Amino acid sequence: MAEKHIIVQGATCRCMFGNVPDKLKVLTHKREYANDKDSAKKYIASTKDIGSTFEKNTFGSCSKQNNRPCTAIVTEWKDFYEKTTLTNGGKILLENSTATCPIGGSGCILIINHGQVAEVGKKNFQNAKPVIGNSLNPAVDIRKVKDTTIYGEGIILE
Repeated sequence: MAEKHIIVQGATCRCMFGNVPDKLKVLTHKREYANDKDSAKKYIASTKDIGSTFEKNTFGSCSKQNNRPCTAIVTEWKDFYEKTTLTNGGKILLENSTATCPIGGSGCILIINHGQVAEVGKKNFQNAKPVIGNSLNPAVDIRKVKDTTIYGEGIILE
């Protein structure tokens, strides 16, 4: 089996019958995180995340309802990772997981982006090899990086 990403809060989903994607919100726990160096916002999504579990709770116009506004409701998830159970009793969702909507039917809600984003932390700079860093970005000498906090402008240097 090929590797698949774990789904986290902020994953982008779409409905086959809607015209606008929406972002997944994990409302069932505040304990397990993935790809979140501060353990603050990337909760792992599970099969327990059902009901109105999206930011806007709509996928735009629903072609199954003559283009009336969609009300996104998940009744069930399929194709999840069965070998691990989270503290909320749910199974971990993967990027190939699909959801069922009472209007669109089984598997009509798809995940188009898993929601994970790489975050640079202090350890990344400590473990980086200067030769490789200079090859990738000759403008920054990793040995001179003073603070690894990333602001809108970039990395703070000495």
